[in-house]
Amino acid sequence: MDSLTYLGLFAATLTTGAFVPQIVKNWRTKTTEDLSWGTFLTLTTGIALWLVYGVMRADPAMIFANVTALALNLVNLGQMLRYRGNRPIEARPGRVAGEAS
Repeated sequence: MDSLTYLGLFAATLTTGAFVPQIVKNWRTKTTEDLSWGTFLTLTTGIALWLVYGVMRADPAMIFANVTALALNLVNLGQMLRYRGNRPIEARPGRVAGEAS
């Protein structure tokens, strides 16, 4: 691989890894109430199309980034389905703000 491919893979790692904190927050709080379905559905569709584009161009950095981003976004969407209707921990009866579950 050339240095441009390594640059692309590094950039892909950073931008794709940006989804991890949201997934961790969803898991810890068991709520996704403040997330937008429209945003995540549009983003997931765009990522899927970028993946197709990357495959058609045989671009390993683009394929890596979009396979990973698509997987993380599907996890996020799954959490949005699973935790829908859950209120934030602080808003639940019997909870003290800042208390871990």
